[in-house]
Amino acid sequence: MVNRILVASYTNSIQSLAFHASDLTLTVHSAAEVGFHPSWITFHPSDHSLVFAGLEQTEGKVVAVKYDDSGTGAVVAETSSGGADPCSLVATEDRLFVANYSSGSVSVLPITSGSPPYFLPGPAVTQLVGSGPNTERQKSSHAHEVALHSERGELLVPDLGSDQVFRFTKQGDAWTPQAQIRFDPGSGPRHTAVYGTSRDLADTMQSDLFIDGALYTLLELSSELAKHRFPLLPAEPTLIAKKPTMFNPPAPPHDMLAAELLIPEPNSTFSTPYAYVSNRNNPSEEGDTIAIFSIEGDALELLVEVPTGLKHLRGMVFGGPDDRWLVAGGANGGGVKVFERIDGGKGLKQIAENSAVEAPTGFLWV
Repeated sequence: MVNRILVASYTNSIQSLAFHASDLTLTVHSAAEVGFHPSWITFHPSDHSLVFAGLEQTEGKVVAVKYDDSGTGAVVAETSSGGADPCSLVATEDRLFVANYSSGSVSVLPITSGSPPYFLPGPAVTQLVGSGPNTERQKSSHAHEVALHSERGELLVPDLGSDQVFRFTKQGDAWTPQAQIRFDPGSGPRHTAVYGTSRDLADTMQSDLFIDGALYTLLELSSELAKHRFPLLPAEPTLIAKKPTMFNPPAPPHDMLAAELLIPEPNSTFSTPYAYVSNRNNPSEEGDTIAIFSIEGDALELLVEVPTGLKHLRGMVFGGPDDRWLVAGGANGGGVKVFERIDGGKGLKQIAENSAVEAPTGFLWV
């Protein structure tokens, strides 16, 4: 069984890796030269041969990369990201949402999955405005993610600069911010995840929390995970709990720590939900860690930190049968590693690695 993994990076290419489940090896299949620092990649939802990448540079760009049957990719179109340093992308059938970190803006680009040019005229750009008390990191707004929740009809945009998560909804043909979720000054929201929705009401009838859903927000500057009860608009979220992402975080001031947040949907193999958080720049000799949180009901409890041996662990993604495997990488060292979920998801075990992959920042399982 061979699984292909695409790797975003702080190089000029998107690499394609082959993970061989039979002998637990991880090898480089090919590399597509796409431009400076393609640090975030996302599929077109109905055509996984089409990948969009954000080029994290001052004059931000987005490129469309088309993969052939052999798994070789090439740039087929490019356009402006509408801001500086695009750091997160998500696509629908006809729109590409982009978070531009340095300019603090959110772009909505019309797209098509058919013939080139793939990017259509008429982008819309929303400028976020705000600041925070951290004079080095929060002089202005910094959009750090675009997280689309179609079931709720919302686009969530964490703004690290203003300590808010903006809630966008579609008004006519435009996506506009309708509300904000505010966090402690200097906490720096980075990424979000939503677990539990009203769709599950008929199956559960267990708790208001599950019916409303819960919002989890990873706070980069304070290295914390926050959990809110998250009803549909216009109701406002309420804070349930907030916990550090490490058992013994270094005392401030410190370098960037919390990076990625994942909550895979439960399935027949892994029936209990957990939140997985990557921590960068851990001073320990064992390298950066992946923290695993219990989240059932009102709980938010750090269960374990898994040492990875990676340096500056940023992106990580679940994949394979029943999301059995987790791929992660070290942007400053350690290459790419694949971990297997064990103990029902409460633990991770390294099963494969390729230390030669340079500066990985994000992943897609093909």
